Parts: sequence; structure tokens; C-alpha cells
Amino acid sequence: MAEAKRIDGKAVAARIIETVKASTETLKAKTGTAPGLAVVIVGEDPASQVYVGSKAKTAKECGFTSIKHELDAETSEETLLKVVRDLNADPAVNGILVQLPLPKHIDEAKVIQTIDPDKDVDGFHLINVGRLSTGALAEAFVPCTPAGSMLLVREVLGDDLSGKNAVIVGRSNIVGKPMAQLLLAANATVTIAHSRTRDLQAVCRGADILVAAVGRPEMLTGDYVKDGAVVIDVGINRIEAPEKGLKEDGTPKTRLVGDVNYAEASEKAAAITPVPGGVGPMTIAMLMANTLRSACRVAGAEAPKF
Repeated sequence: MAEAKRIDGKAVAARIIETVKASTETLKAKTGTAPGLAVVIVGEDPASQVYVGSKAKTAKECGFTSIKHELDAETSEETLLKVVRDLNADPAVNGILVQLPLPKHIDEAKVIQTIDPDKDVDGFHLINVGRLSTGALAEAFVPCTPAGSMLLVREVLGDDLSGKNAVIVGRSNIVGKPMAQLLLAANATVTIAHSRTRDLQAVCRGADILVAAVGRPEMLTGDYVKDGAVVIDVGINRIEAPEKGLKEDGTPKTRLVGDVNYAEASEKAAAITPVPGGVGPMTIAMLMANTLRSACRVAGAEAPKF
């Protein structure tokens, strides 16, 4: 079999960002206001700082008003909730994103449920979860990673997945479950597999569309992949890469890998996302798309289709 097509998430994400930029210009011309994205970060987690910086930078590139609230790790839950409520009440803010994880003394669920569902561009509020699970996709904000993953599936297979078997490995509320709802809405037959699934390899080998979201480096080898499958690898794992040499402190350098063994899977799959450069860039692009959709709703303008 020919080697798999590499699904270029960077290129698709860049296309989405260009659409967002153009629509933002149109919205500004009509209403005089730009979409507003507020990001709240609590504490100094280095990975969170990188993500937040990247989101703020992309928001500015899109022509958004970018608001950043940095709170120290000792911030009380009540203080954080007040920041969220103030953002809910601010008409200049269309999207509110509270960067997770939060410090242990703060109840994440309580914070997420305090965000106005119509500004919940992460798609984690129970009202948006309900909208998605009942098929009200036009009203729902869908979590950004599965929304982006679904667009990559559509790049290869089109909008109607009738007759396709999809297997998602991982049942998280952030990726696995919403991904299942999106695939169902596109008429796929969906199985959610997880750590308790019997004979996981056999289940995966039945998949025309295989979505890996387990957080275990290169767990799904070529033996898990059906010939001709479309493989979407959501995992981002950092592993040691001694072949790249040592860092200044004497420890091995590292590299990013997914939950799928790319080399093995790409010998069997028809199409596969790489890590990095697959699903990752799509997540931020979909955050921008959700924020634009929120701003268009408020303005009574038509949002672009993604």
C-alpha cells in the first residue's frame, strides 16, 4: 500500500485564520467593533503560559480585542469567580477562556459553569455540552480540539460519513465525548473505547476513522490500524530523544510524539495527522472561529461556515 497522505493541520488552520481575519474586517466595517477574547490564567504553570501567549498573539493577528487577566496562584476562588462575572457583563467581550488546570484550591467545574454559555468559546459549559449532545450544532460552542479534528476528517472524507465506522480511543469530556457527538452528527457509526475496553486492538482495527486521545506516547501501533483508515492523532506527548543529544544540564533532549506510532500507522492508513503539525494548530484556529461566531451572534451578522 502507498504511504498515507499526511493531513496538514497547519495549512487547514491557516485557512481558517484567514477566513476569521476577513470576517472580522467585515464585522468591524459594519458595526465599528471587533470581537473580544478574554483569557484568564491563574498561577505560573509554564505550559499554560505558552498556550495563553499563543492564543493572545493569534487573537491580535485576527484583529480581535485581546484581554488577558493574569492572577497569582494564591488567588481565591471567589476573586476568580468575580473576574468571570465581570467579563460576562462586559459587552466588549465575546469569548471567555479560563486556562486549565487551575490551582487545587479552586473548583474548576464551578468556574466553568459560571461562564456565560454564550461566551463559553471553549465549549465546556453544561449548556453547550447539552446543545452538542442533542444535535443543536448551530447553537452549540463545540470544544476546540474535537471541532478542529472533525474538520480534518472532513478534509479527507467529506461531510457525510454514512457507512463509516469511527472508533475514538479516550472518553474525556474535552475530546472523546464531544468527538463522538460530532461524528454521530455526520452519520458515522461510533464506538468510544477506553482503558477498560476488551481487546482494544481488535476494536481499533475495525475503524474506518480512528481517533486517538489517550495521552500515552505511541500507544497505538500499526497493529491497531485498519488498511485504508483515516487516523486522527490528538495526543501530544514529550518523550526523551537521546539521538538528538543532551541539553546543557546533561539530560537528554526531547521530542513531541502523538498517541499513535506514526511510522507504523502511516504504512497502513490512507491519511494520518502528524504530531506536531496536525490537530495542534487546529485547536487555536477553532478558538478564534468560536469567538468570531459569538461576536456575529451579538451583532446579528451571519458567521462564516467552517
